[in-house]
Amino acid sequence: MTPLRGIDCDLLVVGSGASGLAAAVTAAWHGLQVVVVEKEPVFGGATAWSGGWMWAPGNPLAKRACIVEDPQQPRTYLQNELGPRYDAARVDALLDNAPEMVAFFEQHTALQFADGNAIPDMHGDTPGAATQGHQVIAAPYDARALGPLHKRLRTTMRETSFLGMPIMAGADLGAFLSMTRSPKSFLHVARRFVRHLRDLAFHGRAMHLVNGVALIGRLAKSADDLKVQLMESAPARRLIVEQGAVRGAIVATAGCEIAIRARRGVVLAAGGFPNDVARRQAMFPRTPTGREHLALPPESCSGDGIRLGEQAGGVLATDLASPVAWAPVSRVPHADGTVGHFPHIIERGKPGLIAVLSNGRRFVNEAGGYHDYTAAMVAQAPVGEEVCSWLICDHRFQRRYGLGYARPFPVPAGRFVRNGYLKRGATIEALATACGIDPAALAETVRRFNEHARRGEDPAFGRGSTPYNRKMGDPLHDGPNPCVAPIEHGPFYAVKVLPGSFGTFAGLKTDAHARVLDAHRVAIEGLYAVGTDMASVMGGQYPSGGINLGPAMTFGYIAGRHAARVGPDL
Repeated sequence: MTPLRGIDCDLLVVGSGASGLAAAVTAAWHGLQVVVVEKEPVFGGATAWSGGWMWAPGNPLAKRACIVEDPQQPRTYLQNELGPRYDAARVDALLDNAPEMVAFFEQHTALQFADGNAIPDMHGDTPGAATQGHQVIAAPYDARALGPLHKRLRTTMRETSFLGMPIMAGADLGAFLSMTRSPKSFLHVARRFVRHLRDLAFHGRAMHLVNGVALIGRLAKSADDLKVQLMESAPARRLIVEQGAVRGAIVATAGCEIAIRARRGVVLAAGGFPNDVARRQAMFPRTPTGREHLALPPESCSGDGIRLGEQAGGVLATDLASPVAWAPVSRVPHADGTVGHFPHIIERGKPGLIAVLSNGRRFVNEAGGYHDYTAAMVAQAPVGEEVCSWLICDHRFQRRYGLGYARPFPVPAGRFVRNGYLKRGATIEALATACGIDPAALAETVRRFNEHARRGEDPAFGRGSTPYNRKMGDPLHDGPNPCVAPIEHGPFYAVKVLPGSFGTFAGLKTDAHARVLDAHRVAIEGLYAVGTDMASVMGGQYPSGGINLGPAMTFGYIAGRHAARVGPDL
């Protein structure tokens, strides 16, 4: 490396996902000079590959929709969900600041939101669970507004787009799933696809940004407008610590090392450790080598921020209900020889599908939360066997909803069978044999399921019994239960599902201001951790969709304000 040269600023942010950019934009708006460093050649981190939902009870969009909720209701829900891991100070910080965070970005930045008012909390039987008003998502964004900056952003995850076209969670996705049954949906899809083809022709990439990449695009534009210095291909190597306080970091870039000195400190927002194989092996259950796990975040999310924090005296919290935010994932073999990861979020709640283990038996309410599904799979997979499950459906289901990466009609399913992604059988027994499942056991499981499913019932697991279940179902389904239908129209299909994650819950211990704590629970001056570098405020539980990005944005906002010395207790 060539000799060090220097940059001076007020606040240095390590990582460019939602939490880091939220901290940067907030601090810059309050007058600080901010630098963001990103180890990858593109900005966006895991957020750009996410669904983009944020859990933010009491947000302004809900209030504008006249959804009135007692502020104690989400606290009651979290108290019951988190149990002994309920951290009152940090939960209060989250719930008190989340509405303010949404209002701040709405009023002062390019980040605008669409509501998720109809999305319920995941565990409808828990006291305090809400049926509406807790979710927001970044509004779609035209990448042309970014100018040259849009080429510096991570594109949508390959497996969750169609020919590079991202599909927005909610009504947009609903239109794609119902396009063969609704003329209105068909026209919507046709318009979207024509626009996408035009963007590919003129720009070589999608320009209609939705979900997580829309959130990143809007935050990056806001940062650029506020003169935040954005540096890609610039990994932080070590922190500058002077007299016990963090005052910047040494950053590698363009063949040299730069000392970036930060008067107000450093925000760690490097994306947790989902791709740190050694930590996975040490902390994840039933991951004997660390390589059995299919992490969805980019490879760059490999524990850099946590290691930096530990070097400065920070402590990794390990006493969580789960160290990882589980997701059910399948391996996708691509024609170019690469292998991708597909998250099974949407189809599990649709009518006409079940999940089984290698013994041919169901093990979970398939329409429940993705974290719950994977946790049950890890806990119940037969000892001594690979931890996996199989999603089973019939031909009608696959053509209507798709199965994992194998898209619905009119996309042919044959190539997914030929490359091994899907298993297919003329009968349930033949399908079981192809998957290595006990044929008699699977046939009996399907027989029992069908017997009740014809009446829209699922006495074994209560599928369709909660508002969240029903939201995940099909509102156009011709039956009493939007989540339940028999599996009886061959040929039959299956896809193998393995444990994966959206990120990690275990992270650096922090206080209500997002300051990193040392072994004596004393805040380290000038050091913050947000996003998944911060130990989950949910204590390793997964009570609702958006509980990764909602706290990430909120504690990024909190850290930015604290560094700018704005707010109470400063």
